[in-house]
Amino acid sequence: MAKSLLFIPDISGFTQFVQSTEVEHSEHVISELLEVLIEANSEGLELAEVEGDALFFYKENEILTKEKLLSLVEKMYTAFYSHLKLLKNNRICPCNACAKAPDLQLKIVAHCGDLQFINVQNKRKPFGEPVIEAHRLLKNSVDSDNYFLVSECLSDLLGINKEMESSLYDFNSGQDDYDSKSIKYLYSKIDNNKLKLLPYRIPQKIEINSKPNIVFEKEFPVSSYELLEHITNYKFRHLWTDGVDEFKYKHNEVTRLGSEHVCVIGGKQLEFTTVTKDGKPSEIVYGELTVSPTPIDELYQFYIIKPLEDNKSHLKLELYYFVKNPFKKLLVKLLAERQFKKNINGAMRKLHEHLSLDD
Repeated sequence: MAKSLLFIPDISGFTQFVQSTEVEHSEHVISELLEVLIEANSEGLELAEVEGDALFFYKENEILTKEKLLSLVEKMYTAFYSHLKLLKNNRICPCNACAKAPDLQLKIVAHCGDLQFINVQNKRKPFGEPVIEAHRLLKNSVDSDNYFLVSECLSDLLGINKEMESSLYDFNSGQDDYDSKSIKYLYSKIDNNKLKLLPYRIPQKIEINSKPNIVFEKEFPVSSYELLEHITNYKFRHLWTDGVDEFKYKHNEVTRLGSEHVCVIGGKQLEFTTVTKDGKPSEIVYGELTVSPTPIDELYQFYIIKPLEDNKSHLKLELYYFVKNPFKKLLVKLLAERQFKKNINGAMRKLHEHLSLDD
């Protein structure tokens, strides 16, 4: 029987991250990172299991070449840290989960052996001693939380050794005992500065040199963070927004600059993108841009949240719209603006009622 590859990327710092941060956003961050790692699997490895903060991949009766394995590991690290950089630079949420996400790290363990399989709920899963060994190798004496570890049996098979010269990898030897059995391995700490991180779109802060067309202000009986969460987490939108048939958005994504969602109204789709603008140091500014509602060319709505006390905050909503055509601009001024005001007043009243009930 040909040997099979076992491959486990594991997010370091997961337990402390989840225990010390807001549960929902920490779940979203971890979910996003796991999806990023799955998408980076360019060698067709089978995903046997999502194990909380780790992914268990395997390649049945096949071992990747040294070049392909090392390239795959580099792709995983590149994708992981590119996404963390995006989360850091595009975040709008001040919660601990969003603030501490960039501190997460990644370790990857690769092993090989003769696999057996069992069926659980009609799904075929790897089974046997190599599976146990691969998972135990995650608990090792490497003095880092950011490394690639390859077991001796796999490194010998592929010709990976301490003499390898690479801009990213610098392997050292290690050994640990598991149930009276000693397992040797090679490991390389990963220097993130040597990764060529992937580019991403950096949204620019909006600068508007005119007064808002509509301004709404109201105090809410909740903290500024809770108010922001109910505005930016689109799963709550149906609780305080009337007339929308459906909200479409990425359910496992923490809203950040560049996030997109769609409001379906009467069969028409209004597409929104998250933006921001400068505010005062004590303020949280969340904005949305849409170019969907004709005859308006651009419509911005900014939610500016200021904490007052532990369980009280002030919301200022500013709405700006821009219409190039003078005739259409007049129509919007005479007809649409009144409807905008009605919708905003109704939505803010319902949001206040909803948060008051929760309180």
